[in-house]
Amino acid sequence: MRAYFLLLLSLPLAAQWANVPGAKVDLKAKAPRRPDGHPALSGVWQTDIKFNANLAADLPASAVRMTPWGQALYDQRQANVSKDDPEGFCLPPGVPRVNGVPFPEKIFQIEDTIIILYETRTTFRQIFLDGRKPVADPNPSWMGYSTGKWDGDVLVVETSGFNEKTWLDDDGHPHSDQLHVTERIRRVDMGHLSVDITINDPKAYVQPWTATQIFRLHPGDDLLEYVCLENNLDPGHMVGK
Repeated sequence: MRAYFLLLLSLPLAAQWANVPGAKVDLKAKAPRRPDGHPALSGVWQTDIKFNANLAADLPASAVRMTPWGQALYDQRQANVSKDDPEGFCLPPGVPRVNGVPFPEKIFQIEDTIIILYETRTTFRQIFLDGRKPVADPNPSWMGYSTGKWDGDVLVVETSGFNEKTWLDDDGHPHSDQLHVTERIRRVDMGHLSVDITINDPKAYVQPWTATQIFRLHPGDDLLEYVCLENNLDPGHMVGK
């Protein structure tokens, strides 16, 4: 299935839909703003696939120091060639891995909620901006529970309440149910988002670490239907060692 992913990457995204209104924009123009003065984040976005392969791709090894528990789990995944990777079984990617997969995402921004639709596995996410507090003892979930607030022009999103079933990337970077993800989202200009992603998981890592992803706007694109289980050939080939 990953070979299929790479094939998709070779296709022009704008070709998915024809005659899209407003498809021609100056991607280096000034970032638009909403009536309330905050940056407008709506649109179809995509980041580099390298972050799905390895969330820490741009970081030195010394920046991602695992605990004995985290290192043992990581080594196990490396040893069995990632045969238990939940993505291969069409399960939800989790946060932040869902951002790095080789498919676009579509952000809708309304007054007190940001909704993100992910083409991959037809997944969605809600980021609540209404001041609510995270549930103290949430039902563990694949995508976690997200709340956000504005810090000037930066949207700060806090997500927690995860189960331990997702991976941070193809490489097998682990996390536990103690994972807390902080995203600082800034619209650099019309065509780019910069997102600093901080992983804080004291069970899996000695200290928090941060990866930065740049997302590119695809003004001529939209989401397609994605039924992951349809013709999924991965499981039979994920035999490990």
